[in-house]
Amino acid sequence: MVSTTVRICIVGGGSYNWGPILLRDLAATRELTGTVVLNDLDVAAGEELCRLGRKIVEATGSGLRIEAIPDQREALRDADAVVVTITTGGLAAMRHDLEIPLRYGIRQSVGDTVGPGGLSRALRSVPVMVEIARTMEEVCSDSWLINLSNPMAALVRAVAKCTKIKVVGLCHELFGVRRVVAHVLDATEGELELQVAGTNHLTWLLAVGVGGQDGLALLRRHLAAGGEIPLKPPAADHMAPFQDCWRLKLALFDAYGYLPAAGDRHLAEFFPYFLSEGAGYGAHYGVLITRIDHREAMVKAAKEQVRAWIDGRSLLKTERSNEEVADVIAALATGRERVAIVNLPNRGQIENLPREAVVETFGVVGASGIRGIAAGALPLGILSTVQPHVVNQELIVEAALTGDRHLAVQAFLGDPLVAEFRSAPKLVDDLITANRAYLPQFTA
Repeated sequence: MVSTTVRICIVGGGSYNWGPILLRDLAATRELTGTVVLNDLDVAAGEELCRLGRKIVEATGSGLRIEAIPDQREALRDADAVVVTITTGGLAAMRHDLEIPLRYGIRQSVGDTVGPGGLSRALRSVPVMVEIARTMEEVCSDSWLINLSNPMAALVRAVAKCTKIKVVGLCHELFGVRRVVAHVLDATEGELELQVAGTNHLTWLLAVGVGGQDGLALLRRHLAAGGEIPLKPPAADHMAPFQDCWRLKLALFDAYGYLPAAGDRHLAEFFPYFLSEGAGYGAHYGVLITRIDHREAMVKAAKEQVRAWIDGRSLLKTERSNEEVADVIAALATGRERVAIVNLPNRGQIENLPREAVVETFGVVGASGIRGIAAGALPLGILSTVQPHVVNQELIVEAALTGDRHLAVQAFLGDPLVAEFRSAPKLVDDLITANRAYLPQFTA
C-alpha cells in the first residue's frame, strides 16, 4: 500500500472525547504518514492528548508524528486537512444553553443543534469557526476544513458563506441506524443500498435496498409481525440519556413512511410534540433530558481513561472506530475514491431545498475533492419537516455574523421548542447576556 505524507491539524485536539478516537483512527490508516498537530485553547489538555497520541503511534507502528502546537496560526500552517472539534465556551456556556431555557419551561434532550440551546451555541461558535477558516485562507488555503462540531449545518454554512475554504461536515448518526437496520434485515451493512437526505440530525432514509427488495417494506413487515429492534441494555449511569431506544424514530416512521437516520434524542428537538408536557417531556418516547452534569460526568470519565492509558493503568486501546474522518482524509490525499455521509452546501443534492443550504447526503471523496451525490427531491411530508429548519439555520448564521438581535429573535420564534411568542425576545436577551464574553458582535 502506497503511503502519502500529510499534515493534519486538529483544532480542539485536546478533546478527551474526540481526541483518542481521531488519533487511533489516523494511526490505523496506513496510507497516511506525516504529522498530526493538536491545537487547543487548553494547552495542558493538548499536551496530554499528544502524549497519548505518541503512545498509540508507537503501539501501532504508524508512520505519523504527533505534535501539540498551542498557537493556532502556526498549528494550521501548511496543513493538508484541518479537523475541527470545538465547543465555544465549553460546558460552562452550555450550562446556560440548557438551564436558561428551562426557566422558560423549555426542556431539551441535547441542546447543541436546534432548540434555544443549539441556536445559542451557534451564535457563539459561528464567528469562531469563520475566524479559523479565515486563518486557513492565509496559511493553508488549499486545505479542507472537516467539521465535527455542532451545530454542524450552521457552522458549515457559515464557513462556506464567508470564505473560500473547502468545507465539509461529518456526522456519525447514520451509523447506528444502519447497523440496526442491517441486523433486522439479516444483511451486512455493505449489502444495504441506502438513499439518505435531509439536514444534519434530521436526516431520513428515503430508500433501503437489500438483495433487490424494498428494505423499508421489509422493516414494516417485521414490526407488524411483532418483531423487535435489537438494542443495547439501558445504561444505569450518566450515559443513560445518550442511548437510543428507537421509539421516537419508529413513531416518525409510522407517520411519514420513511425512517429517520439519527438518534431519538436529536430528533425530538426538531418537532414541537416530543418534549412537551403531554409527552412526559420525552419520557413517553424513551427520550431522557440530558443535563449538564451528565456531560460533566462523561468528560470526567473520558479524562480519567486517557490518563489511565498514558500511565499504563489501563490497556491501551488502538482499534479503529467507525468514524469516517481518517478515511476521508486518506481518500483526499491518495485519490482512492470512497463514499461517505457528508454535510455540504446544496448544489443539487436535494432538488427542493435552497441552493447553498447545508444538506446531508452521501458524497464521493477523492482526488477532485468531495462532491455530494444527488438524492432527488424530498417527499412532501419530509420536506415539511426539514425546510423550516434549513431556513432557520440561515437566519441564525446571519444573526451570528452580524450581531443582529432581531434576526436572532426571528430564529428563536421559528424553533419548534419555543412555544411562547411573548417570552422569546427575553429568552434571547438572557442567553446573550449570559454568554456576553463570547458574543462581542451583539452590542449592549
